[in-house]
Amino acid sequence: MLNDNKPSLLLVDGMALLFRAFYATAVHGQFMVNSKGIPTNGVYGFVKHFLTAVSNFNPSHVAVCWDMGSKTFRTEMYDGYKSNRPEAPVELIPQFDLVKEVVEAFDVPNIGLQGFEADDCIGTIASNVKEEAFVNILTGDQDILQLLDEQISVILLQKGYGNYLVHTKDTFFEQKGIHPRQMIDLKAFMGDTSDNYPGVKGIGEKTALKLLQQFGHIEGVLANLDQLSKAQRTKIEQDLDMLHLSRELAEIKCDVPVECRLDNAMFRFNRDKVSNKFDEVEFRGLHRLLDLKEYA
Repeated sequence: MLNDNKPSLLLVDGMALLFRAFYATAVHGQFMVNSKGIPTNGVYGFVKHFLTAVSNFNPSHVAVCWDMGSKTFRTEMYDGYKSNRPEAPVELIPQFDLVKEVVEAFDVPNIGLQGFEADDCIGTIASNVKEEAFVNILTGDQDILQLLDEQISVILLQKGYGNYLVHTKDTFFEQKGIHPRQMIDLKAFMGDTSDNYPGVKGIGEKTALKLLQQFGHIEGVLANLDQLSKAQRTKIEQDLDMLHLSRELAEIKCDVPVECRLDNAMFRFNRDKVSNKFDEVEFRGLHRLLDLKEYA
């Protein structure tokens, strides 16, 4: 399927990498505070994840997408959305700006938009460039699997560095028995405890998958309620409004006003510029990761 002449764009879910890296060491109290009093453990781990993925997947182009605060169009639609999440730890807060400075040192675009999530930026960019480039999305968040198609793959971070579960639309179908876009309706039925919306109470993943395999989508299920068990029908009818709202919350928007032109995302960093930034932040042990074949 791959055409060696076609560019490949790695879209990085910045917060997914940063949070994963932060909590991997914060649990042991290893915040790596530098001489300026700034904790750097999350950014350090982010860079390791970033450079390891670049080395593994060898993209020609790279961009990093960010959440821009907790208030989005989804929190306006449903005030419970992600309301279960605690405030960011005090040691992580100064690392939000620092990590973007480090990304800038690589001459990699930082992309984010107030009112939207990083997923929406990723979905929009992936949809816009997939005809001219293969897209790999690096994240730890399975929500993004709904974007899978012929030109878009998802690299899910696993435990440690350099361990990935790579999904294509075919591997997703093999695992779930539904197509990637049906994942939106799957989450509408079963809800999402991480994002804190309930879906239809009493309908779990197993039942939701069966319904979607049989009827295709929410509309198909609603048109055939008479074929469902009385218990299933009652649950859906009682939570009909939440079912529709949950689908809106689950769907990644692919038409937000962000842009990532390929000519601005070519991955060719200046080793001295990045090395100087590492020295400024007081990173040790990362310089060796910069020796990446044609990138340095």
